[in-house]
Amino acid sequence: MSNRNTQANKQAARERLRAERERQAKKDKMRRQLTVGGAIVAVLAIAGGIGVMVAKSGGGDGGSGDTATVSDMAGNDKAWAKAAKAKLVEPAHTSGDKGTTVVIGKADAKHTLDLFEDPRCPGCAGFEQNVGETVQKDIADGKYKARFHLATFLDANLKGTGSKNALSALGSALNVSPEAFLKYKEALYSKEFHPDEMGPDKFADDAYLIKVADTVPALKGNKDFEKAVTSGTYDRWALEMSVEFNSHNVNNTPTIKLDDKVIGLDSGPNKVAPTTPQDFNRLVDAGLK
Repeated sequence: MSNRNTQANKQAARERLRAERERQAKKDKMRRQLTVGGAIVAVLAIAGGIGVMVAKSGGGDGGSGDTATVSDMAGNDKAWAKAAKAKLVEPAHTSGDKGTTVVIGKADAKHTLDLFEDPRCPGCAGFEQNVGETVQKDIADGKYKARFHLATFLDANLKGTGSKNALSALGSALNVSPEAFLKYKEALYSKEFHPDEMGPDKFADDAYLIKVADTVPALKGNKDFEKAVTSGTYDRWALEMSVEFNSHNVNNTPTIKLDDKVIGLDSGPNKVAPTTPQDFNRLVDAGLK
């Protein structure tokens, strides 16, 4: 008994060590590069945030906007493959083809800020945490109106369905009001609730998305919102939004454009989104002149 237990303990210890080594190796590899279908997704550390390069693989999440379809965006998940064939329900406060134009702000605002983000993107979370309040204030003040382009390519890169699920929930919030959408987006990207990209895919869980929504007054206990989330009312719309994102020549998230011109800090061939209110205001004010 003693010998068998000792051997079992040694075997268990070896298995734990092997599992830890594999976990660390996987984590290190993922940090260096995320690969999908041969496309490389570089993760760039940027002063308080991480920008994620969008894979261009000619199809599927992150693929060419000319060939991408809702089926590509759905990936291999059966529930989302079903959503790709479901009737399209467009949230209130949207416009354009298939309700994929989401503009929030004063109608007479002369300038437009475009934001390109993915719900699971750590760099987008960093941008929201540092600059989000500034953007919301500028929208309220009429400095510009904001147009949102939301992607789901990180579901393919990191595995899972959290980006699609969170985007569908954002559609449910938008159906309540533009203000609810902005506050819910802020909560999803917050330090408290935004998941570690190397950790569990928390946004894939409807209960978690509703838990986050309970921090937004307009959504707390809102049964219509909760039903829309759990029944996937806006799942097809989320896929259409991802197709719309792919129609733009955007190479990394977050990408910020002011009046169709990318603004950001120079970093090789790409401009890195500003990570402080000071840099953001400086770039916006220069672009408005």
